[in-house]
This record gives sequence, structure tokens and C-alpha cells, in this order.
Amino acid sequence: MAFSSSSSENNFGEPSRPSFRDYRSKGVRESIETPPPGPQRQRDGAQGFQFDIIAWYPKYQSCQRYFLDHAQHEPMVQGFAAFINIQLPCQRSPNPIHTSRANTPTQFRFSKDDAQMHSPLSVPTSTSTSTSSSPTSISLVPYLRRLVVTGMDIPPILHGFFGDDWAAGIGPQREQERRNYLFAAKSGGWASVKRDYDMLPMETVPFLRPLQDPTDAEIEAAERTWSEWLAMEDWMVGSRAPG
Repeated sequence: MAFSSSSSENNFGEPSRPSFRDYRSKGVRESIETPPPGPQRQRDGAQGFQFDIIAWYPKYQSCQRYFLDHAQHEPMVQGFAAFINIQLPCQRSPNPIHTSRANTPTQFRFSKDDAQMHSPLSVPTSTSTSTSSSPTSISLVPYLRRLVVTGMDIPPILHGFFGDDWAAGIGPQREQERRNYLFAAKSGGWASVKRDYDMLPMETVPFLRPLQDPTDAEIEAAERTWSEWLAMEDWMVGSRAPG
């Protein structure tokens, strides 16, 4: 396997699951079990799922770091991004992002007159550099959206893009983006959906595919949420909300 890092020997999933090479060579979508829901979500009666954002956020940051520090520099990820027509952070101009560890050098230059005004211990003998250690982060949502609408949001590919913590880190957002895609399809035709997912001017969606392998539970949850949205359009909220 071409991918390797400290976090995993196989960055596109466990050995028992199909690899990205398998997916590419077979040209068909393998049947893969739907990933588990996000971290520490619990059923709370009529209130639905309670999401623990404090437990989720470190996992999301782990996905960000993996994507910036490892995945985007791998030839297979770069080739795959080119196929679905989306630029990686390191490819963007004029401000590419190559790593999650930001380095912003600031140069301090002293003339001889300046040096005479300071003690020898406080003045560097040559140009000194101060760096910022604040981490760099980007939104992973545009990449998730592109994977969802092209039917590529499958575990081996998600693992290759976002690392070992993908299920807990970007799994909840993937779930929402899949639902948003269903809503977009229900709201308008193909051309309208494509406009919604194009990233103008250059990163347009090369093709759209129906949502890949939706489960009955996923469709039912989308139906319930869609009904709530239709109720809000008719101001059936609050005390007017249907039972």
C-alpha cells in the first residue's frame, strides 16, 4: 500500500475492508457497513440525540491535522482530488497550506547604531527569527461535500483523507451532509443541485451520483427532519407544532 504514517499502516481502512486500490480497480462500490454514529451520542427521550461536542472536537482536530500533515501530500490523494476536481490546501494559490504547524517568520534587523544602544547580551549577532506556534486549521466540510455528491464517501476513502479518527471526527458531519444532499435533491432538479455544489469558478462538480447505500434508518431520519422543515414553512412551530 502506498500510504503509510505513524497513525496507521493502511490509511484507507482495516485489512478486512476493501482498499482504495480495490475500489479503483473494480470500478464499483463495495458494500460496506455504515460507520457508527459520532462520539458519545445518547438518546434523550423526545429531545432526540444529545451530541457531546466537547468529546467530538479533539477528534475533528485530529482529522484536520492528518489531512494537512499527511494525506494531502500523498500522490494517491492528490490524484483522487484531481479526479473529483477539488484543490487540496497545499495546491491553493496564493496562500497554500502545507502543514497544520504554522510558521510565520518575523525578521528583526539591527544596524550598528542600534547595537550600540543595547547590551551585548540582548542584541543578536545576526538576523534573528521569531516564529508563531499557533496551529493552522481548515474546514473539512468542502471535501466532505464533494465526496458525498460524487458517491465517494466510503470508509476506505474517508480513512485515507482523514486518518484513524475519521468516524468520530468527521462522521457526524458526514451524516449531516448526506442528509443535506437528500434535501437538495428533493428541493430542486439536477441542475439546481449541481449549482449548489459547484465551487466556482474552477472547482465545479464533474459528476453527481445518487446517495450511496443509504440505510432505512438514514432515510427515515431524513423524512422526519424534512417534515419538520415543511412544518416550519407553514409556521407550525412552538405551540403550533404537530404532535
